[in-house]
Amino acid sequence: MEKKPQGHGKKKHGDFSKFIKKKQSKPTSSFKKSKDGTSKVIKEKSKPAQRTKKPLSHSIGDKEKQTSIRLNKYLANAGICSRREADQLIESGVVKINGKVVTELGVKVSYSDKVQYDGRTLLKEKPVYVLLNKPKDFITTVTDPFERKTVMNLVARACKERIYPVGRLDRNTTGLLLFTNDGELAKKLTHPKHGIKKIYHIVLDKSLAKNDIVKIASGVMIDDGLVKVDKIAYIEGQNDKKQIGVEIHSGKNRIIRRIFESLDYRVVKLDRVVFAGLTKKDLPRGKWRHLKQEEINILRMKG
Repeated sequence: MEKKPQGHGKKKHGDFSKFIKKKQSKPTSSFKKSKDGTSKVIKEKSKPAQRTKKPLSHSIGDKEKQTSIRLNKYLANAGICSRREADQLIESGVVKINGKVVTELGVKVSYSDKVQYDGRTLLKEKPVYVLLNKPKDFITTVTDPFERKTVMNLVARACKERIYPVGRLDRNTTGLLLFTNDGELAKKLTHPKHGIKKIYHIVLDKSLAKNDIVKIASGVMIDDGLVKVDKIAYIEGQNDKKQIGVEIHSGKNRIIRRIFESLDYRVVKLDRVVFAGLTKKDLPRGKWRHLKQEEINILRMKG
């Protein structure tokens, strides 16, 4: 557990005292030789006919049947509930397939079908949420034509599902980076209207003047407009004024570096220590962990 920075004196421009680093069978016949050497046709009894279910209106084609699964299993794979509980949800009428309410048990769906529960489109596989404490020299991209190290190399063994980074951290920026296959949540966490907050620990090339703290707190003009931070303060417990804590909700590219560059400061180190309420607690640099269910629930409620 990271220790909270300790400081003395009056706090400046933001409270960072809590800053935390089958079909029916047909009769069959067989030949049996008699004593006189002739062959007789022996008819075998037919097997009992098996009941066949009438195809449902939304059933998929024969070519796709190999990839179809029962709806209750689909719901369970999507992380909604157990299979038994899924049957209850289906009967209650809160599940739709391709826009139509389905209440019949035993229904099968394919991965090309659109399944919705309580108005939300479900994933075709179990949702996965992985949090990484990104080190330097890794780029935030799924693939790189120049064969540079990417963050995907770090989470390659996290799960069998295909996950993607939520947002970006540039090559030299360290800290928290979330990965998921939940596109709906990823969109929420990156869309500006939801105001997802991030906290950064910044080390500058020189001490930050008090009047520049005031300027940044009031808003500074960069090449694509005015940008404001939510909070800014010196990191308490440090002997110099080069270490700064900034809380911000803007998701613009390289926004922290651009803010300080506009005032002639160079960012030497940049570390994201909080993202959407998630922290680096018990997560060493270069390591990852799966989110707890309570953390996932909180993220889904944001915005």
